[in-house]
Amino acid sequence: MILYGLKSCDTCKKARRALPQAQFVDVRDDGVPPEIMSAASARFGPMLLNTRSTTWRGLSDDEKTRAPMELLAAYPTLMKRPLIRDSDRIYLGWDAKTQAALGVSDA
Repeated sequence: MILYGLKSCDTCKKARRALPQAQFVDVRDDGVPPEIMSAASARFGPMLLNTRSTTWRGLSDDEKTRAPMELLAAYPTLMKRPLIRDSDRIYLGWDAKTQAALGVSDA
């Protein structure tokens, strides 16, 4: 299991505590492999973008019209977090549905 996120993200910290066996990859430092981003984009589409982030709010109106994959390549911190790869499944975010699917709780 691989958890893609940011070291400083509180939601990612919660997921890391609940999934101690998961390998953690900081997207700011290491990015997300293209094949994982492609699969995540196909599954989640524009939901992959965190439009509530400070990075998003700092973009110009012109930048916000770019394709989601272009934006994520230029600004990895725009990705909603965490992105979790578990075998052949991909999960986005750390909500009750993701936790239930992974058999954990956010204690």
